[in-house]
Amino acid sequence: MTTTPNRVRWTTADLELFPENGKRYEIINGELIVTRASQWSHQEVAGRIFAALDNWCLDTGLGRAAFGPGIIFTDEDDVIPDVVWASNERLDLLLDEAEHLTGAPELVVEVLSPGEKNEQRDKQLKRKLYSQQGVQEYWIVDKNLRQVQVYRRDNALLVIAVTLQATDSLTSPLLPDFACPLLQIFGQHR
Repeated sequence: MTTTPNRVRWTTADLELFPENGKRYEIINGELIVTRASQWSHQEVAGRIFAALDNWCLDTGLGRAAFGPGIIFTDEDDVIPDVVWASNERLDLLLDEAEHLTGAPELVVEVLSPGEKNEQRDKQLKRKLYSQQGVQEYWIVDKNLRQVQVYRRDNALLVIAVTLQATDSLTSPLLPDFACPLLQIFGQHR
């Protein structure tokens, strides 16, 4: 007979007790993930994606985008994606009284941070979580390779639909008439 050692299972309530010290705290499946504040270039790319989505939202009125919102899926799954978009109808169902997201928006965007662990977390752990929770589309942005991997829901899984390069435009069936040249996101120069 083998026994599994007891491990600490972190919850959303635990996060409330952590200090505001420039670190990001997330929980996936009860595991605490602590990361440093993002690099300037990371924030710049995420900000440009948010701006493109936000401008499209202002033009169409079809939903709202947010920059770095927390999503509390469960007590043991509490994450902070870089950018999200939700339709107006979905957003009404997701926001609690404190205006926290409590479920899956249609679109989640993560800009990769440097390091193999960070990359694995976004490409594997978070993609699995977002699949389980019902996210419809997931963009993984690699600012170093200047590409975006677009995952779309196929049955219950987010599967790779396309990998876009810096000279391509980002579009989505979720966002009618949205088209954002990736050169606008990554900038003209490396």
